[in-house]
Amino acid sequence: MLQLKNVYCKIFTPTQLWEALISDFEGDTGKHIQDALISGAPKYGNDEDYIDLLLKDSYGVYIDEISKYHNTRYGRGPIGGVYYAGTSSISANVPQGASTTATPDGRKAHTPLAEGCSPSHAMDKNGPTSVFKSVSKLPTDKITGGVLLNQKVNPQMLAKEEDRMKLIMLIRTFFNRLKGFHVQYNVVSREVLLDAQVHPEDHGDLIVRVAGYSAFFNVLSKQTQDDIIERTEHVI
Repeated sequence: MLQLKNVYCKIFTPTQLWEALISDFEGDTGKHIQDALISGAPKYGNDEDYIDLLLKDSYGVYIDEISKYHNTRYGRGPIGGVYYAGTSSISANVPQGASTTATPDGRKAHTPLAEGCSPSHAMDKNGPTSVFKSVSKLPTDKITGGVLLNQKVNPQMLAKEEDRMKLIMLIRTFFNRLKGFHVQYNVVSREVLLDAQVHPEDHGDLIVRVAGYSAFFNVLSKQTQDDIIERTEHVI
């Protein structure tokens, strides 16, 4: 039997979970299990060791496995010949999600996966500091192919000088104390992005950070636009 962390969640069996995933959480039972997974199961990005260290262990398997393989330059020079682990899915999390069934975190089938090493949208409830602390538990010294972390803040959160200084100190702490690898920001409100979808002619100069690159918002696919809109909007 699976017992979720939230004591108010029902208990269900692995078979019931499997059936819910296969059916994409259809029906009353499936919806109940999905709600329990979303609200009751701990989520990466909230500085909870229980779940963060599970992700660390998963990356360890990936890192160990990829180190067994070599490319055609292996043994032919001092540089090259090996593969490096990375989290930089760039914007491939959208098409990859389109071909992925429902997952045990409550995510529906064919919806975007989390991008890079970022938490799933709206699952990071404890603010940007907790996200940084969760990311810092990953073996970033071995994930040399890139540790891509996206964050989004509302421009109003940076309207005052003291708020901008808070963000500067937060970033410095991430790199200097937590040994962070990478972070990039979109400083744009959800309202502006939604309006840009409806009235693209009014937002021809709107540029957003997608992943490892920036792009005009209006040239992105609707699915990628939606994915950016749904990113957690943090308060500094």
